[in-house]
Amino acid sequence: MKALNFIRSLIVVACVFVANLTVSANNPEAGLIYNTEEVNGVKVSETVYKMNEGILTNYEKYSYKYNDNKQVVENTLQKWDAFDNQWHNHMRIKYSYAGNNVTIEYYKWNKSKKDYILVPDMTVTVQQ
Repeated sequence: MKALNFIRSLIVVACVFVANLTVSANNPEAGLIYNTEEVNGVKVSETVYKMNEGILTNYEKYSYKYNDNKQVVENTLQKWDAFDNQWHNHMRIKYSYAGNNVTIEYYKWNKSKKDYILVPDMTVTVQQ
């Protein structure tokens, strides 16, 4: 009986492993390469490169700011523009902490105003 349960468990694990490999192989994000920079044990930036016909090209760049408790207070995303070969602001997420609650505010870059504009519908407060 124990041997039968072990074999069933082994078959389930094997099926999940094969399914995971299949999903990973079909994942369009699989061609992305991440270069992370850490300072004092926290991630301060991450540049994402995309594999394009065997050549790595810029794709996205993230930067992070922390409070004294090493909690993320800001996350900024820039996207690469191959037309003018520059990073362009895309979005910013701000985190504020009060007790067990975290408020997350989403800001979208506005080209004409040259500033991040709050998207109130995407502001959420969650409990840690």
